[in-house]
Amino acid sequence: MTTMTTKRKIEFFTAGCPCCEDALKLVRSLLCPSCELTVLDMKTDKAAQAKAKSYGVKRVPAVAINGKLAGCCEGGLDEATLRAAGIGAAA
Repeated sequence: MTTMTTKRKIEFFTAGCPCCEDALKLVRSLLCPSCELTVLDMKTDKAAQAKAKSYGVKRVPAVAINGKLAGCCEGGLDEATLRAAGIGAAA
């Protein structure tokens, strides 16, 4: 019998700046087998820009988890808030 595992959908919005790259490294370091990461480039991807607008992204870097902007994105990314939001934990 095969067990189906629900993946946690992590969307990372970036502009490619050094701050975004550092934040992306942090997010990647926290990922677990239940996390599925998509990196969205805000500089060139119109679909990423539209999705960011729909989520209420005001600045980058920003992270959405399962279609909802993470609370840490209001004032900057930090490990504790990302972990509390579920990154790195089985879904």
